[in-house]
Amino acid sequence: MSCVIMCPVYSEPSGVFNEIYPVWTYSYLVLLFPVFLATDYLRYKPVILLQGLSLIVTWFMLLYAQGLLAIQFLEFFYGIATATEIAYYSYIYSVVDLTMYQKVTSYCRSATLVGFTVGSVLGQILVSVAGWSLFSLNVISLTCVSVAFAVAWFLPMPQKSLFFHHVPSTCQRTNGIKAQNGGFVTNTTAANHLPGWEDPESKMPLNTEEPEPAPERLLVLKVLWDDFLMCYSSRPLLCWSVWWALSTCGYFQVVNYAQGLWETVMPSRDAAIYNGGVEAVSTLLGAVAVFVVGYIKISWSTWGEMMLSLFSLLIAAAVYIMDTVQNIWVCYMSYVVFRIIYMLLITIATFQIAANLSMERYALVFGVNTFIALALQTLLTLIVVDASGLGLEITTQFLIYAGYFALIAVVFLASGSVSIMKKCRKQEDAESSSRVTTL
Repeated sequence: MSCVIMCPVYSEPSGVFNEIYPVWTYSYLVLLFPVFLATDYLRYKPVILLQGLSLIVTWFMLLYAQGLLAIQFLEFFYGIATATEIAYYSYIYSVVDLTMYQKVTSYCRSATLVGFTVGSVLGQILVSVAGWSLFSLNVISLTCVSVAFAVAWFLPMPQKSLFFHHVPSTCQRTNGIKAQNGGFVTNTTAANHLPGWEDPESKMPLNTEEPEPAPERLLVLKVLWDDFLMCYSSRPLLCWSVWWALSTCGYFQVVNYAQGLWETVMPSRDAAIYNGGVEAVSTLLGAVAVFVVGYIKISWSTWGEMMLSLFSLLIAAAVYIMDTVQNIWVCYMSYVVFRIIYMLLITIATFQIAANLSMERYALVFGVNTFIALALQTLLTLIVVDASGLGLEITTQFLIYAGYFALIAVVFLASGSVSIMKKCRKQEDAESSSRVTTL
């Protein structure tokens, strides 16, 4: 649904940074976990409808709301819309066969990319060439989300979900972390908590009429906790998840406040701005980078942490240049580089995490990683941005964000160095043992 939203180009007064934007961050964090459970319990479609309604309210208030309190409520409803986005992707997987997962994932990401790019380009053209007002762009956006909301009513209601509405199966549930040989390290204790727990890879038809078991809700939460502990006991998964959470926190902050920084570098009232075009270009180039990464051959288990360190340092440099060089075109180019690198690395991280998990644990791990990222972002917002905290100027904020990514680079440089030294030592010990055996 979010893929059809127009991307308006707008300017912001400085008070927006400290008193309005933080409301979205806080709302998103508070709602994410309840929405995660409600999405599964309600079987996706009602939450998708809630997302559409929240977007309609958001854009309606964007058109007509006035005053600080009203705009803060607008940010709250937008927080609902972003928190419920998980229902859209979860719904897709609940109504298609496992063999279609890769294809429908491609469709969904392509639709999002096309929608975001078309919205950005069209918004930029209508403002810069046709001279349309921002009010008119928001009317188009409101119309788009209203149409999407209407279409969502016709989606079929899934008959199963991952946790609360599993389909009975005689097949044993496969649950755990993938081993090096392609098998799974299972947690039989967690698997046996709920009799007949369904593996999402099951070939059972979705529209089965068999009665659905009703496991106790506390047992569902206990299984989630057991799976959480089991999943994060894997060091590779933990490493990529830590980078995911840390970098996504910084990414949210930079993307949320980038246009505010550009407004201070070149106020929109003084010159033509091209924010929408920059968003479109960065998205398209990021998509190209994501496509290319599929052909990169590298031992991520050995060099992954060092690569994360190197690219995190490049991100830090891009953010620092964006903040310190008072030239709008340098800001634009730095932002494009920033988004390309992040989209490249988050794709690699997604694949590496997926490679260490069974299919049914994806939602749990990605949800936890996103929650941690939002918790960190909330803390960073509260200290750096919020008027009740330091309430720093936008340029000082971006200097802190650059330092934040530099710190991530240092952490993974140290961790990667230790990992490589351990592997080299193990290899030397193995070679020594081999020589002794030969002799």
